[in-house]
Amino acid sequence: MVKEFKKICVLGLGYVGLPTAAIFASRGVTVQGVDTNAKTVELINQGKVHIIEPDLDIIVSSSVNAGMLKAGHTPEPADAFIIAVPTPFTGANKPDLTYVQAATASIAPVLEKGALVIVESTCPVGTTEKVSGWLAAARKDLTFPHLAGDKADVQVAHSPERVLPGRVLLELVSNDRVIGGISPYCAERTAQLYKIAIGGKCLLTTAATAELVKLAENAYRDVNIAFANELSLIADKMGIDVWEAIELANHHPRVNILRPGPGVGGHCIAVDPWFLVDGAPEVSPLIQTARAVNDAKPVHVASQALAAAKFSKAKTIACLGLAYKADIDDLRESPAIAITADIAESFGGPVLVVEPNTQDLPEPLTEMNNVKLVDLETALEAAQVIVLLTDHRPFREMDRARLVGKAVIDSRGIWR
Repeated sequence: MVKEFKKICVLGLGYVGLPTAAIFASRGVTVQGVDTNAKTVELINQGKVHIIEPDLDIIVSSSVNAGMLKAGHTPEPADAFIIAVPTPFTGANKPDLTYVQAATASIAPVLEKGALVIVESTCPVGTTEKVSGWLAAARKDLTFPHLAGDKADVQVAHSPERVLPGRVLLELVSNDRVIGGISPYCAERTAQLYKIAIGGKCLLTTAATAELVKLAENAYRDVNIAFANELSLIADKMGIDVWEAIELANHHPRVNILRPGPGVGGHCIAVDPWFLVDGAPEVSPLIQTARAVNDAKPVHVASQALAAAKFSKAKTIACLGLAYKADIDDLRESPAIAITADIAESFGGPVLVVEPNTQDLPEPLTEMNNVKLVDLETALEAAQVIVLLTDHRPFREMDRARLVGKAVIDSRGIWR
């Protein structure tokens, strides 16, 4: 008899893990969320959230109050475990699976026969099979699918998240889900779980293929962004409005050039291509070049700002936005932080930062004496150079007359 999913455990209560936990809890499944951050656990158990995402606070609050969602530091026995911890890369652009390995080790003692383990964290091809191997080494009393196939005591699969910050709850429910099992039954069992919460299709494949799919999706986007960013550099050299050129080019029925920006941020697009490169460095020159183009764009924007400050003899520069995209608080891999740091390091005067979605400066800006977090009004009043880095709503809707007489670097093209 197939075991029902009455309780699940979600490891990692960040931008993906917490919404996932909340959605399942709202569908009547008892959910234990696990996180190493004490403040995060405390807030969630109070029915509060530590990240900005539309409607997430409502679902978390109602789920906690209904007794369907609770947070802790140590996993408890459950019918399914979803690993949604970070997968960063090292300074040498090598995948760092430390968090995945730690999460795997933490669930090993509480695994029971019939349990399902799903890796949602984006990871290099082969990681899900490693997870199965790690679990097998820790629990020799149970069998796992990398050796026992469909007959394993514990099923293991990979199902990468494919959501957009600002639309996470909507896309968790509506997006199709790629599900890769180490064995076919692992994939089928995982689909049974997700069908409790999602309305999209469950597309079943192997674990390795699912891992490759997620990396390919983000590498594809990175390459397309790199083209737009490189085009913006060319247009700057030629004195052409790149935004107008792209708009006109996109009238071609088979052309859809993306909008350039200050670089590429977020945990996925700025990181995942390196996971592909690591697996096949000798046959991935295009992906590596795209990464180089996008990594260089922040240096260009900072140079533009410093040149404008020198030309206008500015005493103060304002940088608007630190998040990597509009109307969220996610600062992971944000080019805006690197640009602001580069400006502050080379500019002798104050650098005023406006980020409406955070109350604290992130590192390395906290270590810079000339950087200060202020409100928009203060920045517009004091600065002679305005650098738009994130197209948050307050910046899109502000009175453009406030920019008259100032040098403006608009890296998002919202003030044309």
